[in-house]
Amino acid sequence: MKFLGDMGISPRTIALLREQGYDAIHLIEENLEKMTDQNILDKARQEERILLTVDLDFAQLLAISGDSLPSVILS
Repeated sequence: MKFLGDMGISPRTIALLREQGYDAIHLIEENLEKMTDQNILDKARQEERILLTVDLDFAQLLAISGDSLPSVILS
């Protein structure tokens, strides 16, 4: 599984996922802190990553778009 951590997710969480063998990146590591929510969804979709976030806007954006990907986990 591949994960993308949004700004509300601790970089430590991403590090823990990596320690468990997952392919996980954080927006901060990619210097993408200013990326729009739609572009974050697009990045997750293009890279086939599960988006980890605390931002409820992502669920709404995904529902409005009618897309089934990417998967979004709200914590």
